[in-house]
Amino acid sequence: MTQPIVPLIMCGGAGTRLWPLSREGWPKQFIALFGEHSTFQDTMLRVADRARFARPVIVTNAAYRFIVREQLDEIGADADILLEPMRKDSGPAIAAGTAFAVAREADAVVLALAADHVVRDRDAFTAACAAALPVARDGHIVTFGIAPTQASTAYGYIRPGKAIAGAVRKVAQFVEKPDEAIAARYVADGYFWNSGNFMFRAETLLEEYRSVDADSVAAVTAAVETAGRDLGFVTLDPEAFARAKPISIDYAVMETTARAAVIALSCGWSDVGSWRAVWELSPKDADGNAARGTAVFDDARDCNVIADDAVVALEGVDDLVVVATGDAVLVARQQNGGLKRLVAKLKAVVPRVTESHLKVHRPWGSYQSLDAGDRHQVKRIVVKPGGRLSLQKHHHRSEHWIVVRGTAAVTVDETVRTVHENESVYIPIGATHRLENPGKIPLELIEVQTGSYLGEDDIVRIEDDYRRP
Repeated sequence: MTQPIVPLIMCGGAGTRLWPLSREGWPKQFIALFGEHSTFQDTMLRVADRARFARPVIVTNAAYRFIVREQLDEIGADADILLEPMRKDSGPAIAAGTAFAVAREADAVVLALAADHVVRDRDAFTAACAAALPVARDGHIVTFGIAPTQASTAYGYIRPGKAIAGAVRKVAQFVEKPDEAIAARYVADGYFWNSGNFMFRAETLLEEYRSVDADSVAAVTAAVETAGRDLGFVTLDPEAFARAKPISIDYAVMETTARAAVIALSCGWSDVGSWRAVWELSPKDADGNAARGTAVFDDARDCNVIADDAVVALEGVDDLVVVATGDAVLVARQQNGGLKRLVAKLKAVVPRVTESHLKVHRPWGSYQSLDAGDRHQVKRIVVKPGGRLSLQKHHHRSEHWIVVRGTAAVTVDETVRTVHENESVYIPIGATHRLENPGKIPLELIEVQTGSYLGEDDIVRIEDDYRRP
């Protein structure tokens, strides 16, 4: 039986090109933009056939570890999850996942995939993987080139060379993002978009990387070899990983290697790199308007509205994107390329709206701020069945919890009591306390905080199931 391909899922990015839906604490790969699954979950489902694909390896940022685990549980998937102690771009991340794959299987063939891409035709994707496999086994690094649908300036391009085997060809040249005229010429000349997804023998990739930056490969390999295990995650050694040079895999390997190959892929692919791309992938009405949530259009064309918690009405406008969340609203031209600049300005003025949503996810559930003043704050807290918060105390605030659904087990100093729906409990300033859901349904409660300081950093954790500092 042919050895299965090892999927290596790159899941640590924190881009803000889809702000305000995408934030640093909840980036786009975890958002369900199209249907019930996030692009990360869809990526995992594409490699779920264990006859063809081995147990996946996921490389993600330590801050996203519990999001990754929760989204895997939602689709019944599992994987080895490697945690980067800091971001170093795709080069060291892919090298780390590859070194881990080699330790697991000496002759592994790896399929490196971005977690935030959309693939509409799964069969075409699988067929391309099957066609690329023998060429990858033979020592080439095969990239998946996307057959262009337009002369886009948003992607790098690949000029294909002579045939190697079947539909796989040598890479004659990688070229950077062009202007419109050059892009049109590239499309006419049969160039492909560079998707940033690859297949290779693990040792081939490491050998090619080592030939241009042996120190970084040694650092990443050491980070894998001395990695720890914590709550089922593989924690890359921070001291070793920090020695790796931050660089993309394209610059580190693909643009220097003589082993680069390309296979054309036509599968409804998108890197979902802008709100324009989201609009292009969304169903539209007769006037070209797309909407998620409640939107009313009058004399409006080619607009995109995303507003799950608000009603949006557009009149007499064209080519707009409107995204409304609980704490921010974006209004921009669909073709606008300035969102990165806008988010940079927001980060300087109101950094919170670039970092997290009003609803903040935690490994035990979530909380959402409902109201806040100088000396009070009201939150809605949801605790998953079996979840519990850390044993903690506060120096500056007291708390009042009212259970609205489910049953809570509440510890206050030496006392443990059960609190049912429509009952409440008071937590004095300085009291050691813990909240737990012993039931089978989500626990929902309203928390009222009062005190001189209400910041999240006024938490002294005494004991924590999730080993947070």
